[in-house]
Amino acid sequence: MRQADVTRNTLETKISVRIDLDGTGAAELNTGVPFLDHMLDQIARHGVIDLAITCEGDTHIDDHHTVEDVGITLGQAFAKALGDKKGIRRYGHAYVPLDEALSRVVVDFSGRPGLHYFVEYTRARIGNFDVDLAREFFQGFVNHAGVSLHIDNLRGDNAHHQCETIFKAFGRALRAAAEVDPRLAGVVPSTKGAL
Repeated sequence: MRQADVTRNTLETKISVRIDLDGTGAAELNTGVPFLDHMLDQIARHGVIDLAITCEGDTHIDDHHTVEDVGITLGQAFAKALGDKKGIRRYGHAYVPLDEALSRVVVDFSGRPGLHYFVEYTRARIGNFDVDLAREFFQGFVNHAGVSLHIDNLRGDNAHHQCETIFKAFGRALRAAAEVDPRLAGVVPSTKGAL
C-alpha cells in the first residue's frame, strides 16, 4: 500500500494531499492556481500516480505561498508513501517533447535533497502564472521528498510548452524511480543499506 495522506496548515496555506503511487493517473486538483492544477495533472497522468490535492491559500497576495507549499506537501507525501524505499528502482529519467520544446528530468530518491534547475523561459508569465514559481514548487518538493533532481529545458520557444514538458518529464521520471523492481524485493537500492 504505497499511499499517503498529508495535510499542512499554516497562516498562508491549508493543504491536503493524497497520493497512491500505484494508481491509474487519476487526479482531483483544486489549488486555487489553475495553471498549477494543469501541471499537477501532468504529474498524475504521466507518473500514473493517483493524486488528490486541495489548497486554500493567500492568492489575494500572490501565488507564491500556494505553489511552494503544494510542492512541500507533495514531497512529504512521496516520502511517506515510499517509506524505507525497499525494492524501488531509485533512479528515473525522462525526455519529453512538446512541439518545439524538449526537457529532460532525472531523479534519484537518494535521501539527499538537491535541485539542479536549468530553465530559461522565453517569457516571465504563462497567463497569470509567474514562471519563477515552477522552481519554487520543485525546491519545496526536493527538500521534503529528499531527492536529487536535475531539470533541464533543452530547447523551446513557447513558455507554456517549456513548462509543460518539464512537468510531464518529472511525472515520468518519478514513475520510473518509484517503481518496484522485482529483482530488488525487500532490498534498499544502496550500498549503504539505507536511503
